Amino acid sequence: ITSAVAFDILPLKLHPFSQSTPTGLDCVGWKRRISAPVITDGALDKTALPDDVGSEEDLYEEFRSAGHRYGHPGGGGEQLAINELISDGSVVYAEALWDHVTMDDQELGFKAGDVIEVMDATNKEWWWGRILDSEGWFPASFVRLRVNQDEPMEDYPLKVEGGKEDDSRRFGMGQTTKDQMRTNVINEIISTERDYIKHLKDICEGYIKQCRKRADMFTEEQLKIIFGNIEDIYRCQKKFVKALEKKFNKDHPHLSEVGSCFLEYQTEFQIYSEYCNNHPNACMELSRLTKVSKYVYFFEACRLLQKMIDISLDGFLLTPVQKICKYPLQLAELLKYTNPQHRDFKDVEAALNAMKNVARLINERKRRLENIDKIAQWQSSIEDWEGEDVLVRSSELIYSGELAKISHPQAKSQQRMFFLFDHQLVCCKKDLLRRDILYYKSRINMDDMEILDVEDGKDKDFNISVKNAFKLHCRDTEEVHLFCAKKPEQKQRWLKAFENERRQVQLDQETGFSITEVQKKQAMLNASKQHHAGKPKAVSRPYYEFLMRQKHPTLPSTLPQQQVFMLAEPKRKPSNFWQNISRLTPFRK
Repeated sequence: ITSAVAFDILPLKLHPFSQSTPTGLDCVGWKRRISAPVITDGALDKTALPDDVGSEEDLYEEFRSAGHRYGHPGGGGEQLAINELISDGSVVYAEALWDHVTMDDQELGFKAGDVIEVMDATNKEWWWGRILDSEGWFPASFVRLRVNQDEPMEDYPLKVEGGKEDDSRRFGMGQTTKDQMRTNVINEIISTERDYIKHLKDICEGYIKQCRKRADMFTEEQLKIIFGNIEDIYRCQKKFVKALEKKFNKDHPHLSEVGSCFLEYQTEFQIYSEYCNNHPNACMELSRLTKVSKYVYFFEACRLLQKMIDISLDGFLLTPVQKICKYPLQLAELLKYTNPQHRDFKDVEAALNAMKNVARLINERKRRLENIDKIAQWQSSIEDWEGEDVLVRSSELIYSGELAKISHPQAKSQQRMFFLFDHQLVCCKKDLLRRDILYYKSRINMDDMEILDVEDGKDKDFNISVKNAFKLHCRDTEEVHLFCAKKPEQKQRWLKAFENERRQVQLDQETGFSITEVQKKQAMLNASKQHHAGKPKAVSRPYYEFLMRQKHPTLPSTLPQQQVFMLAEPKRKPSNFWQNISRLTPFRK
């Protein structure tokens, strides 16, 4: 995994309630689940939290004083299992998911794909490891335990002279090393899916069900914000697990053909897009509620009644985000140990590409939804706005810049600022004195337009000499708009931008991308509040501050530089569109 389209989700350390890193929730490699003992005396009814049992504080204290242990203080069995293996003398390897660049000589730097020997995993956040002769601390959330711990550092199968695979190393009844590796990966996929279903069930039955019984504490709108569409995800995943288990060969797991399952459900997995887009809102709402002690006690009581492991609600709610990002990693490893002659090879290969596309689509939709807030803020800064909001038809700024607009009948030239969105081109005029203030003038419906390249020289329609010009021609009304750029390269950028606009519109139609009316209204409402408050339109980051509050006091205090989930896709080139807008709009009044 190298450079990528990014999910803006940081490694999990959710102060003050989370006690786990992402790898503690849904990890690969060894997993030792410590199940909670059943209450045999004085047990409360698991199906409800009745009002007459006392306050949430009393209920919470009753559980704590009962002397029962639920889960364990480590926040998941993985960390305990790793340390036991290390203390027994076993060598534990982890594979880097992302680059870790550091200037601290006590930290261990590495690149994505590097194999690290884990020497100490006592701390939840930072592990001590070694690569060749270098040792140091590294963030636990940047690595995943290798599924095949017995795999040598070089890739299997071993090569012998002549370039043929050496199948002399075998496991069991004629099973090659590569088959055993594939068995490990298949078992890991099946086991993590079952664990994931357990997590989802616990959330739906342990939290949502109980919250709905407390109408005095939660509204349906609040529950929608906190839990998103996780119930839909639960229903989808139950069907997916059943499909996987039908394809699972219990006697010979390496012969299992699971690739087709991922292909079958690739469209349904797109429901994760809504969940991932809502997740920042869920974190902020939880952060707000948990400032009130009764909500802290209530959520903890829900966890204890459901006998869930010692991870707080915000930790459980991160698992769907992690899961959809993990499928490409699992399929890539499965493909690595699948022979080209295997009946599942083509399906696994196709499934890997399909799940990458699903993750890419989710990333793109997340980026687009973040953009609508910027568009709403931009519109609120434009003076004398007329007509419908930009968001009624558009959700993406494609390009912006200054052009000379030539109008009939006098062929008068006017310098204007133009903003090309999907479906429309908005025209604005700069203030004569305050050049950073823009006034709305007009807009053009791009769905009715065709773009015409105009050669330098005299234009027949307008009867004037033009340079670096192009036209927008309306197919229905035959109306023509003439534009001139200052330089040839600027003209080419505009022509390319118009192509990109049509391509974006077509892609949205194919993928079914749309923004709900609620999202549009909320974005405009937020922008209006900021505008009337007269505050600078600086971007607020409560979600990221919420995730970044706690750092380990005795270990490297700086957060890792890479703090996002990544997928193996090229990085998007940085755009200066919004920088241009910020120079042209009264953000610094």
